[in-house]
Amino acid sequence: MGQQADSLAVRLGFKPGQVVQEFGWGDDVDDDLRTELESIVGSELVDEEYDDVTDGVIIWWRSDDGDLTDMLVDAQTVLDDGGLIWLLTLKPGRDGHVGHDEIQEAATTAGLHATSTFAVAADWSATKLANRGRGR
Repeated sequence: MGQQADSLAVRLGFKPGQVVQEFGWGDDVDDDLRTELESIVGSELVDEEYDDVTDGVIIWWRSDDGDLTDMLVDAQTVLDDGGLIWLLTLKPGRDGHVGHDEIQEAATTAGLHATSTFAVAADWSATKLANRGRGR
């Protein structure tokens, strides 16, 4: 899995020295992907309790995790302007899968929009969420 995980983690766009906050960690997350992300940024991912400015966010999300809109709003609390937000959801056919319509609706309500989605690990897809802008 090494090379595949390497190339997929790189596609998330994080850089050395960045602080990446992780939400929704659980026993089902892809540890190879997490390890590669930590290797890229050069430090451990910070947890949900971190309250300083972050450069990016990854959110592991399952259909029974609660209100996705609330999670997306919370994830932006300490995120630097222009920071990356990646929503990691279980692929179709897996227990806990979240549909694209639900992701788009929650993102829109939270002031974001989904820009791209791709398979990032054996069981997980990654959806990039970007700021909609504030009427410029």
